[in-house]
Amino acid sequence: MNPVELISVPGIPEVRPGDDLAEVIASALTGANLLLAEGDILAVAQKIVSKSEGRYVRLSEVEPSAEARRIAERDGRDARLVEVVLRESNEVVVASGRALIVEHRSGAVCAHGGVDHSNLAGGEEAVLLLPEDADASARKLREGLEKRTGVRPAVLIVDTQGRAFRSGVVGCAIGCAGLEPVVDMRGALDRAGQRLEITQVAQADEAAAAASIVMGQAAEGIPAALIRGFSYSRGEAPATRLFRPKKEDLFRR
Repeated sequence: MNPVELISVPGIPEVRPGDDLAEVIASALTGANLLLAEGDILAVAQKIVSKSEGRYVRLSEVEPSAEARRIAERDGRDARLVEVVLRESNEVVVASGRALIVEHRSGAVCAHGGVDHSNLAGGEEAVLLLPEDADASARKLREGLEKRTGVRPAVLIVDTQGRAFRSGVVGCAIGCAGLEPVVDMRGALDRAGQRLEITQVAQADEAAAAASIVMGQAAEGIPAALIRGFSYSRGEAPATRLFRPKKEDLFRR
């Protein structure tokens, strides 16, 4: 079995709306004397994807709805921020003073609908939304890198999320291209010859969590990493396959 390498991509500057992310990353790879290789996975932080796509909202320009004001007053939140979260959501799953968890428009259930204001030059008055379509963002980046480097890596758009029943946050895939997000192992045999009945591996999330080890969660300034040597199942299914449909959710009816 070949070793798996996690390689940080340094030298990525502050990304601004309209920046060509494929060009930015290709330049950073060149500057770090890194060459993309066949079979590489490029993991990219959601934040720089959203920044390049101009997914900013200024809270000073947000007029809260009656529902946002009701939630904010009850739970001690900024009504403008609640309004932004509601606009990005299909439904509210949990709203309390401890958490505001929603189903994002993509189908992902996450805190604050992915709306974030950390590591933003605009301060607390600016918030950043998730990409409009993270899978499309991954495909675009993959194609752009192929044009510039001649190599077509798999691409993951990685966000940091919490998990039900477990403390702490981990890197999760919210967009992917070239890598099968979920590998269905039902029907395969284990080492004892027993047939697997329920095992489905969240391959994209496993890779995203691994990349987060070198990308970090705060002020590290490493928003991209290469995963090399991982024998992954290739495919073109979207990362939305990772989002459990409500009808299959045992805890949300």
